[in-house]
Amino acid sequence: MYPLLKAFHIAAVVVWVGGMFFAWMVLRPVAASQLDAATRLRLWASVFARFFPWVWASVTAVLASGLWTFLPLGFAHTPHHWHLMLLLGLCMSALFVYVFLRPYASLKAAVAAENWPAGGKALGRIRQLVGVNLILGISTILVATAGSLLG
Repeated sequence: MYPLLKAFHIAAVVVWVGGMFFAWMVLRPVAASQLDAATRLRLWASVFARFFPWVWASVTAVLASGLWTFLPLGFAHTPHHWHLMLLLGLCMSALFVYVFLRPYASLKAAVAAENWPAGGKALGRIRQLVGVNLILGISTILVATAGSLLG
């Protein structure tokens, strides 16, 4: 059972962190350099509308599968780096929920109203927070893969 759970966990991490990496490192600079504000903001609102359901599924899968691995051992008997992964995962999840509820909602409203300055402000905030979450996600992967070296 554990190998399947671990595979499910890793697949969800790949979708979430890989999607953030693609958005931040590839799509964002191209969209910024080639699209006018209105087109860029409409694009991002549409991209997030398609990506965020996958993130919700990934957050649910990562947290559920991660916590499920703790159960047989109990929290007191799991490796220390698992606790760090859990903490980082909870921080990432909270940050995503905030992005979804606040700046993404503002972006959608601004695009619907064709209020491009407000949309730009919301998109800028999303960009910053996704950057932070991407750093947390990569850090979590490093902890997962090299964490046993920490003791």
